Amino acid sequence: MEISEIIKYLSDSKEIIGLGLWAVTFVVFAENGLFFAFFLPGDYLLFLTGIFVGTGFLKATIFTVLLYLFLAAVLGSLTGFLFGRFFGSTLENRPDKWYFKKKHIQSTEEFFEKYGNRALIISRFLPYIRTFAPILAGISKMNYPKYLFLNVTGAALWVGLLVGGGYYFGVQFPWIINYVHYVILFFLAITTFTVIKGYLNIKKS
Repeated sequence: MEISEIIKYLSDSKEIIGLGLWAVTFVVFAENGLFFAFFLPGDYLLFLTGIFVGTGFLKATIFTVLLYLFLAAVLGSLTGFLFGRFFGSTLENRPDKWYFKKKHIQSTEEFFEKYGNRALIISRFLPYIRTFAPILAGISKMNYPKYLFLNVTGAALWVGLLVGGGYYFGVQFPWIINYVHYVILFFLAITTFTVIKGYLNIKKS
């Protein structure tokens, strides 16, 4: 299987959820701190997971799903933080590759300058920045207690709101399972808008 086909498969949230909770957990872990996994689905994967649990297509309790994904988000970001703290200089000097673009680091730096430490919480809801924010926090040598507090808070809000929201829709409107492609398109539209806006802001500054 070619690399492009692997990326396409891993980017398909329905395929990931179909593999089970362990697959969703791994993707959430990777997307929250491994710089080469920035392309993985995040927001709509969580929302769709909630829908699949609420409609019974994913055989797991909502409490189990929330716990697994919360821990995956926390540990993933912690991994990114530690990587940035000990290997950040290597990443900053790394040339652009298909799996890494310096512009993502630059946009994250701009985000930190604008929002300060709050960026670690807000970034949970922003693609790409979500992946690189903990790495940049590690590069800047943020102290552990402060980082852990922001990490746990951001993970709780991100997982709780998106998975919980999806679960509510799945329970209250089970027919939504037939329209998940519209949910994906909605989140992709938000993602695209966010990325373009961020790029334009950086170019302007």
